[in-house]
Amino acid sequence: MLESAQRNPRPPGAETRESAITRQHATNPAPIDGHEPWMRGLHADTGYLLYRLGLRSGQLFNTFLQESGLRLRHYAVLRFLATSPGALQRELSASLGYDPSAIVGLVDDLEKLGFAERRPSPDDRRSRIIVLTEGGRAFLRDTDEAGQRVTNELLQPLDPAEREQLHGLLQRVTESGLG
Repeated sequence: MLESAQRNPRPPGAETRESAITRQHATNPAPIDGHEPWMRGLHADTGYLLYRLGLRSGQLFNTFLQESGLRLRHYAVLRFLATSPGALQRELSASLGYDPSAIVGLVDDLEKLGFAERRPSPDDRRSRIIVLTEGGRAFLRDTDEAGQRVTNELLQPLDPAEREQLHGLLQRVTESGLG
């Protein structure tokens, strides 16, 4: 018994990876044509590259923000508010592309830190606008250089002219396609 186990260590019915691949090729009669447009490599897909760049950007920014307890989504709200006299939560949601329910939690977090506050809307007393506080301004001022370092690390392979061109192209695509 021991002798037969040593000669055939696999249990009955188990197949090797090689035999599975061989069987798959035997049942796939059509050869793969590498010239077909759908056979392009993953890095030839611009959408995928943008996705990967977005992931890397988010990772870098979240690492940079980790000490503050904020995430990139919070930072985006603060950056938006820095260029606005105030915004309704639904405006933040539409402008940033975040779910309205997510905005509520983000603003709650920013209020707890003293970086933003809800105030009565001058146009509609039933509505509240979100405004950046002096604490929020100070946070953005204090973190601006570190944020620039993150962007510089992300775009390190590009020279200044290429960075400017990339920014312009991304801005154009974003403004026309995302509302």
